[in-house]
Amino acid sequence: MATQAKAVIRQRGEEQTRERILGVAAEWFGAHGYAATSIRDIAREVGVTVGAIYVHFPSKDRLLVAVYEEGVRRIGEAVDAVPESAEPWERLEAAAQAHLEALLDNAGFARVIVRVIPTDVPEVARDLRRLRHGYEARFRGLIDALDLAPGFDRSLLRLQLLGALNATQAWYRRGAGRSDTKTIATQFVAALRMGAAGRGSKG
Repeated sequence: MATQAKAVIRQRGEEQTRERILGVAAEWFGAHGYAATSIRDIAREVGVTVGAIYVHFPSKDRLLVAVYEEGVRRIGEAVDAVPESAEPWERLEAAAQAHLEALLDNAGFARVIVRVIPTDVPEVARDLRRLRHGYEARFRGLIDALDLAPGFDRSLLRLQLLGALNATQAWYRRGAGRSDTKTIATQFVAALRMGAAGRGSKG
């Protein structure tokens, strides 16, 4: 029993160390960029050796993929929690607000997803694209449910909305006198609706 208890404690310690590494890596990749951040920087900030980093992640680019994966999971869970709505535009607005809240609350992880694009790291570009596309599929489904004007490009609408939401990281500060996240999401979606569904349309 004592041996088993020690194994459990050791496993928990390893999991906590892995979580700390991910959190620090997210902050450094997001603040300084992938290329300018070294494994040594992350190890020093976490308080472990470089070798300890490699116990959990075989390379710097695989650490980036893990950070991406965690960031996508957090934002994805927030959007997935949006309740079903009979009105597709209302559901899109709720999802936009959820995305925005998660983006701002998980600043380090979210900043990496926004700042580090797949082509920046060719070695893992395919994995990063897969993660981004998997997340964006949620908004693809929401936008596919909308009643849009004939010939309107739904892909561009999705990219326009996500681009506007992601850009809030550059200027939004909670309690700084700007609109809250609900107001921002409502206005972004309302502006898109005016153009995409036709001026004055309720469909």
